[in-house]
Amino acid sequence: MERTLLGKIALITGAGYSDVTADGAVSGHAPTSGVAIAERLARMGAVVVATDINEASLQKTLALLTRYEENPPHMAMKMDVTKDAEIKSVLETIQTQYGALDIVCNNAGVSSMAPLGDLTEDEWDFNVDVNMKGVFLCTRAVIPYMKEHGGRIVNTCSMAAIKADPTLAHYTASKFGVLGFTRASALALAPYGITVNCVCPGWVKTPMQDREVIWEGKMKGISPEEVRQSYIDHTPLGRLCYPEDVANAVAFFLQPETDFITGQDLIVAGGANLM
Repeated sequence: MERTLLGKIALITGAGYSDVTADGAVSGHAPTSGVAIAERLARMGAVVVATDINEASLQKTLALLTRYEENPPHMAMKMDVTKDAEIKSVLETIQTQYGALDIVCNNAGVSSMAPLGDLTEDEWDFNVDVNMKGVFLCTRAVIPYMKEHGGRIVNTCSMAAIKADPTLAHYTASKFGVLGFTRASALALAPYGITVNCVCPGWVKTPMQDREVIWEGKMKGISPEEVRQSYIDHTPLGRLCYPEDVANAVAFFLQPETDFITGQDLIVAGGANLM
């Protein structure tokens, strides 16, 4: 693979391993989209700063990144994207350690599922705070570190920002917000040579999906396997999206040849958004 990001410093949120079960337990063994993005950027030559709210979940990510060791080395740090102070602390460490920041991948995200009439205020706040407010806080915080030399920001959005789901009203609202914020911030940051784009994955085979198919199955009275098969049946290309598909789309927006693309959303759903 061509190392087109050699010498670039990349911050990725939500980059830990995670096995999240229906009852919320986390064992930290399964790769997420954030892990795939981190590995892809490291393979392309970037120095990666992987962050996650769960510090323990980052250890496998860091071990994976050492296969693509750079000088200076990759780094992993705990960061809650809803806490402005934690974001600023990580950025100060990056400035001290590396002296620059070139790429930000706002990937951290959460989900829950409920019919609109049963949706709680806590569920609404949790989804909106992490998925939308987190993107805002991180983007705002990195502007001083990028405005002198430009940079690339890529937000992980969702097919839910294109195609609504009645059991995901809160999640859908948060992702519509990310899409709108991507476009607005692209306009705001263009004078500084900072591009802002987003990727909109479809049904991604991650621990988050493993939990969602249980919830959806219970609501519909079918098995989790039947729910997952319905995702495949409604995807024209006939398979689930994988974390590597998301990473490939992120990498597209980071290539030198795409420096004139900003404010765009790239749907990575195998055509499911068309159904």
